[in-house]
Amino acid sequence: MSTTPSTAEGVLAERHGGIGLLTLHRPQALHALDLAAVRRLTATLRAWAADPQVLGVVLRATVVDGRPPALCAGGDLKFFHRAALAGDPELDAFFTEEYTLDHLIHRYPKPFVALMDGIVMGGGMGISQGARWRVVTERSLLAMPETNIGLFPDVGGGWFLSRCPGRTGEFLALTGHQLQAADAIACGLADRQVASSALPELTERLLQVRSARQLDEVVEAAAQPVAQAALPLQQERLDRHFAQPDVASICASLQADGDAFAQQALHALRARSPLMLAVTLEQLRRARGMPLADELRMERDIMHHCFHRAHAAGGDAVEGIRALVIDKDRQPRWSPSRIEDVREAEVAGFFASPWPAARHPLAALRDD
Repeated sequence: MSTTPSTAEGVLAERHGGIGLLTLHRPQALHALDLAAVRRLTATLRAWAADPQVLGVVLRATVVDGRPPALCAGGDLKFFHRAALAGDPELDAFFTEEYTLDHLIHRYPKPFVALMDGIVMGGGMGISQGARWRVVTERSLLAMPETNIGLFPDVGGGWFLSRCPGRTGEFLALTGHQLQAADAIACGLADRQVASSALPELTERLLQVRSARQLDEVVEAAAQPVAQAALPLQQERLDRHFAQPDVASICASLQADGDAFAQQALHALRARSPLMLAVTLEQLRRARGMPLADELRMERDIMHHCFHRAHAAGGDAVEGIRALVIDKDRQPRWSPSRIEDVREAEVAGFFASPWPAARHPLAALRDD
């Protein structure tokens, strides 16, 4: 029996028997997350976690004719830009609460299914990577493209990218490379592929399950054979280039490789924020040995510095969003402008926590 949908803050929350259904509903923004949506998702998931009648959760997004399919294209970048320039405290609240939501999903006590149809980037990865079942389609495009806007792969990106095969995580984090279904599964960032046309039927079947085991069986029954992934064919090249000790060395290694794949990767790196490339590489290397809660605390520290340094009004995060989203000139003025000019001391400053451990905004996160 279905309950009446509850709609608020761009999120539809419904109960269908023992299954909670969450539908992101901001089609005009490709379902980008804002603070209201994060709070709605968190409150609903906590309530369902405590409700013994809820057996599992399905996350999806509204599909609207004429718009690209998307689960979630990330965070609300226009809000980031506006709030950073205005010193709005809701910017800090957004990241603290978003990372708390991501951790909740990773540690959710009930089966969680994320239907990752279409664009799934940034914050969309954050709310789907912790799912028990990460379902992709032939339309899926997964990426962590934050270095393109002067940021770094947050929402747990350091944690889940660093656990990709070999040095694939460094490649994905630094370049923002977009993954289709087969490569997403090969990288460990998705579990099963389903035809996009079959998603309505899959959703209906999931809403009728009566046990966690039956939920697993429904997902498995809907899965398609997966095509040959392309990225694993480059594994030796990825490991050789992206294991280099710093970004300048990675670029030099790619430069010496005449292969088209290497040159495309180099071209992508040359367009990104040099400073945030260095920060991102350090983030990935540290994250590889961290539990999730500690890694999210580290990300919260880095994000604080992205928007709160003395020169934040002219920093790479604000400048990158300006160039990509606000003015759309796609001509960011990075500082420094060259990878070779990034100073180790400036990179290290991003990893200094501005809070004592007991007063950290994410101090309450635990992985046990």
